Amino acid sequence: MRPGRFLAGLVALALALAVAWAGGLVWFAERVSHMAPEPGATDAIVVLTGGSERVAEGVSLLSTGTARQLFVSGVPAGVTPEAVLTGAGTGATALLPNIVLGHAAQDTAGNAAETAAWARREGIGSLRLVTANYHMPRSLIEFRRALPGVEILPHPVFPDRFKDREWWRWPGTLTLMVREYDKFLLALLHDAAARVSPEG
Repeated sequence: MRPGRFLAGLVALALALAVAWAGGLVWFAERVSHMAPEPGATDAIVVLTGGSERVAEGVSLLSTGTARQLFVSGVPAGVTPEAVLTGAGTGATALLPNIVLGHAAQDTAGNAAETAAWARREGIGSLRLVTANYHMPRSLIEFRRALPGVEILPHPVFPDRFKDREWWRWPGTLTLMVREYDKFLLALLHDAAARVSPEG
Protein backbone atom coordinates (compact mmCIF):
# COMPACT_ATOMS: atom_id res chain seq x y z
CA MET A 1 0.00 0.00 0.00
CA ARG A 2 1.31 3.41 -0.95
CA PRO A 3 2.04 5.87 1.91
CA GLY A 4 -0.50 8.38 0.61
CA ARG A 5 -3.31 5.83 0.59
CA PHE A 6 -2.33 4.59 4.06
CA LEU A 7 -2.36 8.14 5.43
CA ALA A 8 -5.75 8.81 3.85
CA GLY A 9 -7.07 5.67 5.52
CA LEU A 10 -5.80 6.82 8.89
CA VAL A 11 -7.41 10.23 8.44
CA ALA A 12 -10.72 8.63 7.46
CA LEU A 13 -10.57 6.34 10.49
CA ALA A 14 -9.79 9.25 12.81
CA LEU A 15 -12.70 11.24 11.40
CA ALA A 16 -15.06 8.29 11.79
CA LEU A 17 -14.00 7.81 15.40
CA ALA A 18 -14.40 11.53 16.10
CA VAL A 19 -17.92 11.53 14.65
CA ALA A 20 -18.84 8.42 16.63
CA TRP A 21 -17.44 9.96 19.83
CA ALA A 22 -19.31 13.23 19.27
CA GLY A 23 -22.55 11.39 18.54
CA GLY A 24 -22.10 9.35 21.68
CA LEU A 25 -21.49 12.49 23.72
CA VAL A 26 -24.78 14.00 22.51
CA TRP A 27 -26.60 10.76 23.38
CA PHE A 28 -24.96 10.69 26.82
CA ALA A 29 -25.84 14.33 27.51
CA GLU A 30 -29.47 13.79 26.53
CA ARG A 31 -29.65 10.71 28.70
CA VAL A 32 -28.29 12.30 31.86
CA SER A 33 -30.26 15.51 31.35
CA HIS A 34 -33.58 13.66 31.33
CA MET A 35 -33.02 10.93 33.92
CA ALA A 36 -35.74 10.39 36.51
CA PRO A 37 -35.83 8.37 39.74
CA GLU A 38 -37.34 4.92 39.46
CA PRO A 39 -40.28 4.32 41.82
CA GLY A 40 -40.41 1.60 44.45
CA ALA A 41 -39.23 0.75 47.94
CA THR A 42 -35.86 -0.92 48.56
CA ASP A 43 -34.00 -2.51 51.44
CA ALA A 44 -31.46 0.31 51.52
CA ILE A 45 -30.51 3.68 50.11
CA VAL A 46 -26.91 4.20 49.00
CA VAL A 47 -25.50 7.70 48.62
CA LEU A 48 -22.18 8.35 46.90
CA THR A 49 -20.37 11.35 48.36
CA GLY A 50 -19.49 14.28 46.18
CA GLY A 51 -22.21 16.84 46.86
CA SER A 52 -24.39 17.95 49.75
CA GLU A 53 -27.49 17.54 47.59
CA ARG A 54 -26.92 13.79 47.46
CA VAL A 55 -26.81 13.32 51.23
CA ALA A 56 -29.81 15.58 51.74
CA GLU A 57 -31.78 13.57 49.19
CA GLY A 58 -30.77 10.29 50.81
CA VAL A 59 -31.85 11.50 54.24
CA SER A 60 -35.14 12.74 52.81
CA LEU A 61 -35.81 9.34 51.23
CA LEU A 62 -34.96 7.57 54.48
CA SER A 63 -37.29 9.84 56.46
CA THR A 64 -40.22 8.94 54.20
CA GLY A 65 -39.74 5.21 54.72
CA THR A 66 -38.48 4.47 51.21
CA ALA A 67 -35.91 2.15 52.80
CA ARG A 68 -34.88 1.03 56.27
CA GLN A 69 -31.17 1.86 56.03
CA LEU A 70 -28.98 4.54 54.49
CA PHE A 71 -25.38 3.77 53.52
CA VAL A 72 -23.11 6.69 52.61
CA SER A 73 -20.07 5.51 50.65
CA GLY A 74 -16.77 7.32 50.24
CA VAL A 75 -16.83 9.39 53.41
CA PRO A 76 -13.37 10.75 54.38
CA ALA A 77 -11.74 9.10 57.38
CA GLY A 78 -12.57 10.74 60.68
CA VAL A 79 -15.82 12.28 59.48
CA THR A 80 -18.72 11.45 61.80
CA PRO A 81 -22.35 10.75 60.90
CA GLU A 82 -23.32 14.01 62.60
CA ALA A 83 -20.91 15.93 60.35
CA VAL A 84 -22.22 14.20 57.23
CA LEU A 85 -25.77 15.19 58.17
CA THR A 86 -24.87 18.88 58.47
CA GLY A 87 -27.21 20.70 56.12
CA ALA A 88 -29.36 17.61 55.54
CA GLY A 89 -32.39 19.26 57.11
CA THR A 90 -34.13 19.36 60.44
CA GLY A 91 -34.86 16.04 62.08
CA ALA A 92 -31.99 14.27 60.34
CA THR A 93 -30.24 13.41 63.61
CA ALA A 94 -33.22 11.27 64.65
CA LEU A 95 -32.31 8.95 61.78
CA LEU A 96 -28.71 8.35 62.93
CA PRO A 97 -29.36 4.75 64.09
CA ASN A 98 -30.32 3.90 60.50
CA ILE A 99 -27.31 5.54 58.85
CA VAL A 100 -24.01 3.80 58.16
CA LEU A 101 -20.86 5.43 56.78
CA GLY A 102 -18.31 3.78 54.52
CA HIS A 103 -14.80 5.23 54.66
CA ALA A 104 -12.83 2.96 52.32
CA ALA A 105 -13.88 4.07 48.82
CA GLN A 106 -11.70 6.47 46.83
CA ASP A 107 -13.48 6.27 43.47
CA THR A 108 -16.64 4.89 41.85
CA ALA A 109 -15.34 1.34 41.59
CA GLY A 110 -14.39 1.60 45.26
CA ASN A 111 -17.89 2.83 46.08
CA ALA A 112 -19.31 -0.27 44.43
CA ALA A 113 -16.91 -2.64 46.21
CA GLU A 114 -17.46 -0.98 49.58
CA THR A 115 -21.23 -1.08 49.16
CA ALA A 116 -21.17 -4.71 48.01
CA ALA A 117 -19.28 -5.77 51.14
CA TRP A 118 -21.75 -3.94 53.36
CA ALA A 119 -24.77 -5.26 51.44
CA ARG A 120 -23.59 -8.85 51.83
CA ARG A 121 -23.17 -8.40 55.59
CA GLU A 122 -26.63 -6.86 55.90
CA GLY A 123 -28.44 -9.22 53.54
CA ILE A 124 -29.48 -6.39 51.22
CA GLY A 125 -31.50 -7.56 48.22
CA SER A 126 -32.35 -4.18 46.70
CA LEU A 127 -31.02 -0.66 46.93
CA ARG A 128 -31.71 2.84 45.67
CA LEU A 129 -28.57 4.48 44.31
CA VAL A 130 -28.33 8.24 44.87
CA THR A 131 -25.70 10.20 42.98
CA ALA A 132 -25.45 13.07 40.51
CA ASN A 133 -27.25 12.58 37.21
CA TYR A 134 -24.06 12.82 35.14
CA HIS A 135 -22.39 10.25 37.42
CA MET A 136 -25.26 7.74 37.33
CA PRO A 137 -24.52 5.82 34.07
CA ARG A 138 -20.97 4.98 35.16
CA SER A 139 -22.08 4.21 38.70
CA LEU A 140 -24.70 1.74 37.47
CA ILE A 141 -22.06 -0.13 35.47
CA GLU A 142 -19.79 -0.48 38.50
CA PHE A 143 -22.58 -1.33 40.94
CA ARG A 144 -24.29 -3.91 38.75
CA ARG A 145 -20.98 -5.68 38.25
CA ALA A 146 -20.19 -5.63 41.98
CA LEU A 147 -23.73 -6.59 43.07
CA PRO A 148 -25.04 -8.98 40.40
CA GLY A 149 -27.83 -10.37 42.57
CA VAL A 150 -29.08 -7.06 43.93
CA GLU A 151 -31.82 -4.93 42.38
CA ILE A 152 -30.53 -1.38 41.88
CA LEU A 153 -32.90 1.54 41.34
CA PRO A 154 -31.24 4.74 40.07
CA HIS A 155 -32.13 7.97 41.84
CA PRO A 156 -30.32 10.84 40.09
CA VAL A 157 -29.76 14.19 41.76
CA PHE A 158 -29.37 17.33 39.65
CA PRO A 159 -26.72 19.61 41.18
CA ASP A 160 -27.33 23.35 40.92
CA ARG A 161 -24.11 23.85 38.98
CA PHE A 162 -25.20 21.39 36.27
CA LYS A 163 -26.88 23.20 33.35
CA ASP A 164 -28.98 20.65 31.51
CA ARG A 165 -30.42 23.17 29.03
CA GLU A 166 -27.97 23.99 26.24
CA TRP A 167 -25.20 22.39 28.29
CA TRP A 168 -22.63 23.02 25.56
CA ARG A 169 -22.91 26.79 26.16
CA TRP A 170 -21.70 26.46 29.76
CA PRO A 171 -17.92 25.78 29.95
CA GLY A 172 -18.15 24.15 33.37
CA THR A 173 -20.97 21.81 32.38
CA LEU A 174 -19.36 21.06 29.01
CA THR A 175 -16.07 20.10 30.66
CA LEU A 176 -17.89 17.99 33.23
CA MET A 177 -19.95 16.25 30.56
CA VAL A 178 -16.94 15.41 28.38
CA ARG A 179 -14.91 14.14 31.33
CA GLU A 180 -17.74 11.98 32.65
CA TYR A 181 -18.56 10.64 29.18
CA ASP A 182 -14.95 9.55 28.68
CA LYS A 183 -14.97 7.85 32.10
CA PHE A 184 -18.24 6.17 31.15
CA LEU A 185 -16.67 4.78 27.97
CA LEU A 186 -13.70 3.45 29.95
CA ALA A 187 -16.07 1.82 32.44
CA LEU A 188 -17.93 0.17 29.55
CA LEU A 189 -14.68 -1.20 28.13
CA HIS A 190 -13.55 -2.45 31.53
CA ASP A 191 -16.91 -4.11 32.12
CA ALA A 192 -16.83 -5.79 28.71
CA ALA A 193 -13.28 -7.03 29.32
CA ALA A 194 -14.29 -8.39 32.74
CA ARG A 195 -17.19 -10.29 31.22
CA VAL A 196 -15.11 -12.04 28.56
CA SER A 197 -12.04 -12.79 30.68
CA PRO A 198 -11.89 -16.19 32.42
CA GLU A 199 -11.59 -14.44 35.79
CA GLY A 200 -14.31 -11.83 35.07
